[in-house]
Amino acid sequence: MNYNRSIKRQIELNANPEKVWSIISKKSNLELFHPFCLKNPTIEWNDNSHKDTIYYLNGWILERHWVNWIPEEGYDLLIGEKKKKKSYVSWRILAGKNQQSSILSIEVQPWFINQGNKWIQTIPFLLFAKPRFRSYLDSVLKGLDWYINNEMPVPKNHFGVHNWFSKKI
Repeated sequence: MNYNRSIKRQIELNANPEKVWSIISKKSNLELFHPFCLKNPTIEWNDNSHKDTIYYLNGWILERHWVNWIPEEGYDLLIGEKKKKKSYVSWRILAGKNQQSSILSIEVQPWFINQGNKWIQTIPFLLFAKPRFRSYLDSVLKGLDWYINNEMPVPKNHFGVHNWFSKKI
């Protein structure tokens, strides 16, 4: 993969890094905090391999395959439709301002409008892809914050509908 750009978002959470890791490293974790996730079944989940599928509210189905697993710190994964191009995603946990907080960042290197001539793709990426990915990542991060604070799964579309990943329900 030779991607030109990435989109990174982060949030400070009212939970220590260990608690955040315990949530994001669980099987089917997206069912807890992802506002556009219908279901998140596991394909394989063990010490040597992590693979799952995310079914979005709009019917889109993407597979996730972890390529780097760093306990207590984060992971890197590839996500995309089966047998099609994949985007690269990194999740990282950092210590927060105090012992009971942490910062979680998610960085996406999307394959969409992000390969080849970066000068030709600059305007479409900045005007089209980046704002939509920022909105998506913000919703996922807010969903995790909501889950931590409410100790229950985030409601579907809780932070609004996303035109790529959800639909009104």
